[in-house]
Amino acid sequence: MNKVPLTAAGAEALQKELHQLKTVDRPTIIKAIATAREHGDLKENAEYHAAREQQSFAEGRIADIEGKLSNAEIIDVTKMPQTGKVIFGVTVELCNEDTGEEVTYRIVGEDEADIKAGMVSVTSPIARALIGKQEGDVAAVQAPGGVIEYEILSVKYI
Repeated sequence: MNKVPLTAAGAEALQKELHQLKTVDRPTIIKAIATAREHGDLKENAEYHAAREQQSFAEGRIADIEGKLSNAEIIDVTKMPQTGKVIFGVTVELCNEDTGEEVTYRIVGEDEADIKAGMVSVTSPIARALIGKQEGDVAAVQAPGGVIEYEILSVKYI
């Protein structure tokens, strides 16, 4: 199976969530199921069905996280040579050539992407346009409203 890129911070967040699910949530759900069973008839026991549904969700999420971590290629840009080139994991400051608006994005894996937090997926049009460029270069991004040109102000390996 293909390796999926993941930042060190993203891998750590997934590890924390996995630990929470296995050590806190799973035992709590098991207790809830046991308590609901004690109430008798399981066919009409809403507490039991709700607890089983929670268990199903938690087990599915555990399997999902374990799968992602097993196929992850963890990339820590702080340990890479700082060449000024845009690569996976870097933080990039951009200036829109038309409006002068400045934005900052971090290029991350698909599972970590959160545009509101300034984290764009490596597969997004903007990241694909930036990869391989350097500070001072202009990247043309094909957006739904047309081509937008961004000047790369800085590339940070943080």
